[in-house]
Amino acid sequence: MLHVGGFWTRDCSGMTRRAFVQAGLSAPFLWRLAHSNTAKASPDARAKSVLIVWLWGAPSHLDTCDPKPNAPTEYRGPFSTIPTRIPGVRFTELLPRLAAHSHLFTLVRSNKNFHSGHLEAGTCALTGSLEGPTGVQPNFGSIVARVRGPRQLPPFIAIGRGNPRDVVGIMKGYGGGNWGHVWDPFLVTCHDDGTVDIPHLRLLDGLTPQHLADRRRLLTDLDQLRRRVENGRLEQWDTVFQRAYELLTSPAARQALDLSREPTSVREAYGLTAFGQSCLLARRLIEAGVPYVQVNWSQYVEAMTPNCDFGWDTHIYNFELLADRLCPIFDRAFPTLLADMHARGLLKDTLVICMGEFGRTPKINAQASRDHWPNVYFSIWAGAGIAGGRVIGESDKRGEEPITEPITPAMVGLTILETLGVTSQQRNELGVLLPGARFLEELFA
Repeated sequence: MLHVGGFWTRDCSGMTRRAFVQAGLSAPFLWRLAHSNTAKASPDARAKSVLIVWLWGAPSHLDTCDPKPNAPTEYRGPFSTIPTRIPGVRFTELLPRLAAHSHLFTLVRSNKNFHSGHLEAGTCALTGSLEGPTGVQPNFGSIVARVRGPRQLPPFIAIGRGNPRDVVGIMKGYGGGNWGHVWDPFLVTCHDDGTVDIPHLRLLDGLTPQHLADRRRLLTDLDQLRRRVENGRLEQWDTVFQRAYELLTSPAARQALDLSREPTSVREAYGLTAFGQSCLLARRLIEAGVPYVQVNWSQYVEAMTPNCDFGWDTHIYNFELLADRLCPIFDRAFPTLLADMHARGLLKDTLVICMGEFGRTPKINAQASRDHWPNVYFSIWAGAGIAGGRVIGESDKRGEEPITEPITPAMVGLTILETLGVTSQQRNELGVLLPGARFLEELFA
């Protein structure tokens, strides 16, 4: 089931048909659609799309993909290790399916961030730099959206309960940054039963998704609503809401957002969880041609309340949460996503990256858990010509520091953008700064 919202538009005959969008909630996305003054990606692009699986809160590298079984007890944790399909490389016992699918991806074990706070490190990880005197750089997805321009489906979609935040506030690097909210991601919420909500497009009373398919009934409703709205405001928004109408009535858009079209066996394979169904929805959006999709697990960190999933931020109950909740859900959904995309040929022209904002303290804390650790962490890379079954980079014997070249957020960002064909000239023209970055050519060797 898809929940969408009101709009103003014209029908095919050119007759004006409009409805009011409450509080301008959809204005940022719709404004972008109406302003198509953008450049095209380079024909030398290695990929058409990027899919970011964002493990907000930061998973423990020692307890997942970079275990240290020979480290002292206060470092190594309680989990045993298992072999992967990469010779000599082991994961912890919590990730058996990921280990079995390791031939599909390259693991990086030497990522490094530059702040120990979620909000700051998250901004750095998704923009390439910390917030500075001139403000916040745009998210990599916002850059791609601006270069690729408008289309039937939004060019930058974030799937989750909302933009990443903690109890202090929102992570500023989630969207447009210095460019403004018009370049923020288009938000979609996917529930564990496969229903999809679009928070920015709320339905008016009397309008339902079924009316969108019933053109005659819809136009009658729009004519009635038209009389209740000031004409001057309608004329101001006519163009953007024509674009909204095209989005909402586009067969490609409606099909991509409708998980009920998937066989039950496929939905169950991803896991009947919000994260699992979000990964499935991400695959459908990639198939539909969306250039940049980000799956957020989760919205909140450091918020242990009944209404919040505090993600991978395991200051307490680290080992219990990893074993009982986080890793079982992840180990079902993410390997299924990779295998599904591989079987459908989507990995040929899609770059898939799974990462958090940093790692967790190698030394176990006083609460028998792990705290924030930006010095070294892991990321997973697949698709777009990346060879699978490899490891790049290495951390030291206790998982405290990289002993190979650190892979910085700016390097991650530059690699994403150049893989999608965003050239250095385009970045310079847009004022995108990625200091000290280089393209991670070794991923594609």
